[in-house]
Amino acid sequence: MTTATMQRNRPSGFRISKKVLPYVLSLPALLVCIGILIPFFTSVVYSFQRYRLSQPWARQFNWGDNYISFFTDPRFWNTLEISLLYAGITVLLELLLGLGIAMLLQKRSTLNNFISIMLLMPLMTAPALAALMWKLMTNPGFGVLSYLASLIGLQDFRWASSPSTALFTVVLVDIWVYTPFIMILLLAGLRSLPTQPFEAAALDGVPRSFVFFRITLPMLTPYILTATLFRLLDSIQQFDIIYAMTQGGPGDTLTVFQVEAYLNFFQSTNVGRSAALMIILWAITYFLSNIFIKNWLRLRERARGLA
Repeated sequence: MTTATMQRNRPSGFRISKKVLPYVLSLPALLVCIGILIPFFTSVVYSFQRYRLSQPWARQFNWGDNYISFFTDPRFWNTLEISLLYAGITVLLELLLGLGIAMLLQKRSTLNNFISIMLLMPLMTAPALAALMWKLMTNPGFGVLSYLASLIGLQDFRWASSPSTALFTVVLVDIWVYTPFIMILLLAGLRSLPTQPFEAAALDGVPRSFVFFRITLPMLTPYILTATLFRLLDSIQQFDIIYAMTQGGPGDTLTVFQVEAYLNFFQSTNVGRSAALMIILWAITYFLSNIFIKNWLRLRERARGLA
């Protein structure tokens, strides 16, 4: 039997037209988009309402009073300040540590590959579980870190229990969990850089500091921007570590946006105010992401022009 005869006798299954196929393939992405937009626009509607779960009969539109009240609310400005401060400190320290570790592990070897895999272990831990583990280790009564601190003269160090050290403690946990994320991104970027400029610099006897600041860092900037963007958007929306360790305290020391919205919803049952806080957080992340993406595109266009 010839090939043509076999193809004619083959049973015809379900076939999709080539014109319809792109729409069928994009259907899962469309469903995900709809699943994201429905809660988003629901939150927008709630943010313009005076809506408390404890007083459903009093639900009505207040047309922006939730947002206007934030301008005269010291608690909101404290939330904004703490959120930006927390995000800025964690991203800066994680970027410096991640870059330093990536530079140390840049050379390909079995040992470096093994170390890089081991350093990813904290990233595989759920942030809430990591926070609970650190909460036990920093317990002033029996925590191992409290014991080690006492050996160097820091007696009765309160860690997350004191307003003066609570931010330091949660930043320390965030650095432990998320520095490997930046490290692995920058390590991949370093290992993908072309070797010709570095070989030419080595032949000319160029100092290492010059090579780093004038060759390595400019070529690595797109990777740095990408890693910074991901971590900045995640840090400014941090909830797990802060709530698991301090519940936003002591007092309002660590009431970042996510924690403040959570407390407004589940403790005060103020759905309208909680939704307004989350919409403001979305606007901040949208603004920051646009800045980073525009800079990343500008760097890419510059690289294309030099190529």
